[in-house]
Amino acid sequence: MRKIFLLLVITMSLALLTSSFAFAANVGQGKKILFVPLDNRPITDKETVDVAKKLGYDVVVPPEKLLGTREQHGNPDGLWDWLRANAPGAKAAVVSTDALLYGSLVGSRNHELTQEQITERVNRFHTFHKDFPRLPIYGFGTVLRTLLTATHSGAGMEPAIYQQNAVKIRDFSVLRDKAEMGLASKKEQRQMQKMQQEIAPAVMEDWTHRHDLNFNANKALIDLTQQNALSFLFLGGDDGAFYSQTHYEMRHLQEYGKNIGKTKLQITSGADELGMVMLCRAILDDKRDIPFVYTAYNIGKGRDTIPAYCNEKIGDDMDNTIIAAGGMWVPAPERAELVMAVSTNPDGKTGSANNPDNTIKPRKGTMPFVNMVKDFVGKGYPVAVADIAYGNGADNALMNELRKADLLFKLQAYGGWNTATNTTGFLLGTGLLTKWMDKQSRDELMLTRYLEDWGYQANVRQSLASAVWSQPGFNHQTGNLDGARNFAAAKGTELLQDFARQNINLPAGLSLAKLHITHPWNRLFECEIFF
Repeated sequence: MRKIFLLLVITMSLALLTSSFAFAANVGQGKKILFVPLDNRPITDKETVDVAKKLGYDVVVPPEKLLGTREQHGNPDGLWDWLRANAPGAKAAVVSTDALLYGSLVGSRNHELTQEQITERVNRFHTFHKDFPRLPIYGFGTVLRTLLTATHSGAGMEPAIYQQNAVKIRDFSVLRDKAEMGLASKKEQRQMQKMQQEIAPAVMEDWTHRHDLNFNANKALIDLTQQNALSFLFLGGDDGAFYSQTHYEMRHLQEYGKNIGKTKLQITSGADELGMVMLCRAILDDKRDIPFVYTAYNIGKGRDTIPAYCNEKIGDDMDNTIIAAGGMWVPAPERAELVMAVSTNPDGKTGSANNPDNTIKPRKGTMPFVNMVKDFVGKGYPVAVADIAYGNGADNALMNELRKADLLFKLQAYGGWNTATNTTGFLLGTGLLTKWMDKQSRDELMLTRYLEDWGYQANVRQSLASAVWSQPGFNHQTGNLDGARNFAAAKGTELLQDFARQNINLPAGLSLAKLHITHPWNRLFECEIFF
């Protein structure tokens, strides 16, 4: 009798296990989500969409010809037509306001639109909601970035007239931000006035006008959110600093929207990750789930770190992004459905992944962080590692130690791409959804990040840049690959294959036999990875 009972228990357990795997694969089966990405870069488009598709959602994206590229702004009118045509039957619409107003992120910086044209496009959100009142709309957009260097205005990313004045514009905006916050000394106030006079009048007029257009558009979007035309609005300060024009505008927008609850409006740092966060929010709302998140930081400044390209402390950004994504912070890891382990440098400074100091030699904060992750994993917690000690790529010392400890594919998720908030936001949005994925799907997502963030960005890209430099057809002035594009793809593939063989021990079910890369934006900074 006991044997029969045990056999029955085993049979029921296997049935439940099988059904749970089936649920994980079909959690969103047949549910359509409309997704208008910021532009057509892999990270903002295909890699974001891939996360939701692994849950079984039918994520419908506009035709490639309507999306913004490096050279083309995209087609806002065409995107609006597409959105209306595909709205029937959709569970949610996750849309880039930059794409629908200006065409793309780049378009938001260097368009030639009038206030009237932008206002008309903003008003389309109200009309769209009126026509499809039961369709939740999750909007994400950017607060215009602050020029950081003269190269920021190069290669068509900003108006060319800024180039000779870029540093002065940046420094002026720093001082104005400090002055309004009551933190500028009298000497700094005099410097600000002097600097304002030194900037070419035509440049100052264009720069001020362009920022005013973006600021007014974001205020109008906040109004629409208060009127419930948007279910959620997530605005990110693009490429700024704690004192900057971006920070200045963020503060004013936060004040303007202060009467809207944080569960409907968030204004933080970032840009490229916003779509992933909102796609996560749409799915969690669809499932009526509010997952618990615990955050853990490295020794030293930890959550008080203000990373490069960021307008606030990383801890504050994380707290707000958790709410935006649809989660809830909890004070204990044992209660969490996701543990976000955030790797920062103890001194609070952000390095650059392509600098020579990014070696495999452990630094002051390396082993304490690795040991913390090891402890979390050992206790069975679902851990996501945010690798943000360096910008624009992974921390080689951290990754080498995680590899040696056999932790790479014992994590729930990993990220180490571009700016700190690009990493943490994309990682959080991904990590919160992985609980409904089987291990194969989670491993595929992590392998993409290991290949792109660790392999390509932190290592291959530097070697590839040296190889491409001498190639005929490479444009040394703009950095465009042009005639060297095929060479870059072939050589980059070879280098990445070598890196993967030496550093990544693949789990069962994954193969790199078909690994290859391309450069869809005609430059080395982005790559698209196939395996």
